Amino acid sequence: VQLQASGGGLVQAGDSLRLSCAASGLIFNQYVMAWFRQAPGKEREFVAAISLTGASTNYADSVKGRFYISRDNTKNTLYVQMNSLKPEDTAVYYCAADKVWLRHEYDYWGQGTQVTVSS
Repeated sequence: VQLQASGGGLVQAGDSLRLSCAASGLIFNQYVMAWFRQAPGKEREFVAAISLTGASTNYADSVKGRFYISRDNTKNTLYVQMNSLKPEDTAVYYCAADKVWLRHEYDYWGQGTQVTVSS
């Protein structure tokens, strides 16, 4: 199984960025998908999750109303649209896959993509 995250970069506060996570080696539409992030010196934290069909989503309070998670099951790809970025959003962003909605015991993890937001 491979989860390949991409789309990170250096942006300014207030900018937008879209991350992608290409999945292979698993039946994508059978997995809940999620984004996590880890800032330097901090623990990894949940960002957002999306159900098998995309009908349900869940967000951390810190990103609610700014980040939007989506998936394309025809392309085996997960996305997160990040708007109104803040310096505190700076982190390595990881995608993850789990069989159970919001169990938070993810079976597979991607390698991460760096997002840096300058003030």
